[in-house]
Amino acid sequence: MHTGFLDELRREFDGDFTVQYHLAPPFLPARLDARGRPKKRAFGQWLQTPLRLLAGLKGLRGTAFDIFGYTAERRAERELITWYEALIDTMLGKLDAARLPDLTAIAKAPMEIRGYGPVKDAAIDKTKAEVARLTAQLTSAQSDTDDGSGRRAALGG
Repeated sequence: MHTGFLDELRREFDGDFTVQYHLAPPFLPARLDARGRPKKRAFGQWLQTPLRLLAGLKGLRGTAFDIFGYTAERRAERELITWYEALIDTMLGKLDAARLPDLTAIAKAPMEIRGYGPVKDAAIDKTKAEVARLTAQLTSAQSDTDDGSGRRAALGG
């Protein structure tokens, strides 16, 4: 499998150069940086061969043979999918025009989950807290518009 990555670099840059990959692989013990995150290590151009091998094995993703699928990070990602699907199912039961902006904000909140490792973990925590806040706000607004008969009173008054 050839991606043309080095060829493209050679077209973009003159002279001799070296390629280094700065990674913090979860399976290699590492010291922590000043922020408490695993310190990244520099890997040379030799890393392209194992990366090509891994790319060739992408057909194994999601199967019992996906060794990375057993990591805590991948399990958390699968749990996020289940959490989000349940969240959407709950929100669909509350769908109406008056609630649409709040429901849209709740549905969009997980789009802020990015990154890897501790960066992603922090984004997950922040997003779940924001969704809980928005959901509570929606529930509070709903009970404020309830006229006591189980029917919703008109919004805005």
